[in-house]
Amino acid sequence: MLNKGPARKVTIYVNEDTRHHLSALHDAIMTFLLHKGVAGATATRAFSGFGAHHALHTPQVEAMGEHLPIRIEFVDTAEKVDEVLPGLYDMVGDGLIEVQDTTIVKIAGRPSAVPEPRAPHIRQAGPARMLRVFLGEADRWHDEPLYDAIVKKLRMMEVAGATVYRGILGYGAKGHEHKRSFFPVSRDLPVMISVIDTPEKIEAAAGAIEGMLDDGLLVISEADMVRLVHGTGTDR
Repeated sequence: MLNKGPARKVTIYVNEDTRHHLSALHDAIMTFLLHKGVAGATATRAFSGFGAHHALHTPQVEAMGEHLPIRIEFVDTAEKVDEVLPGLYDMVGDGLIEVQDTTIVKIAGRPSAVPEPRAPHIRQAGPARMLRVFLGEADRWHDEPLYDAIVKKLRMMEVAGATVYRGILGYGAKGHEHKRSFFPVSRDLPVMISVIDTPEKIEAAAGAIEGMLDDGLLVISEADMVRLVHGTGTDR
C-alpha cells in the first residue's frame, strides 16, 4: 500500500505494434503489473516520436502509423519496483525502461464499497488563531486567480480549512471603490479568505500568503476553536 513519502516512478516506452507472445506488449505489461499488485499504472499513446532507430513514427505517414510509441508509467514503493523490474526487463526487448526517485505528497483513496459504521462525533477544543486575507477578485498569481492559488497553497500546507467570501462592495487602503460592474471583464469585487487553525499553522500560512500578495491585507486574531469531527468507527 502506498503512503506519503519516498517512492519510485517507472516509465516504460515501447512501440504499439510490438508483440509479447500472443498479445500486444503494452497489454502484457499492464496485465503483469496488475497481477504483481502494483498500486496503479497508466498507458498513453503518443502522437509521434522516434527512438534509437531514428525513424520518425507519426500517424501522418500511413506506413509508420502503427509503430506509434506507447508510454506506461507507474509509481510504487522501492521494494515493489525492485520486485517487478526483472520481469519487465525480460519483457521489454525493444524499448526503454526509466526509473526515478520521487516523493508522494498526496494519496487519493477510493471510498470503501461497504459504508463503515458511523461513530459519535469527537469534540476538539482549544486556543487557535483566525487569519483573514483581504484582496481583490481580479488579483492574479501567475495564470490563475490569486484567491484560488492561496486556497491551493493552504491545502498543500494541510491547514484545517479555508473559506472564500466574495463581497458586493468595498474599498481598500488606496481608496478605490470595488463594486459590481455591468462589464464582467472589469469586475474587481472584494474577496476575503478566512482561515482558522493552530497558532503554529496560522503563522506559517500567513508567511506563505504574504509572499503571494502584491496589494492586500492580512489580519490575525486570537480565537477559541470548538471543532466537531464525525468519526467512522476506525482510527485514521
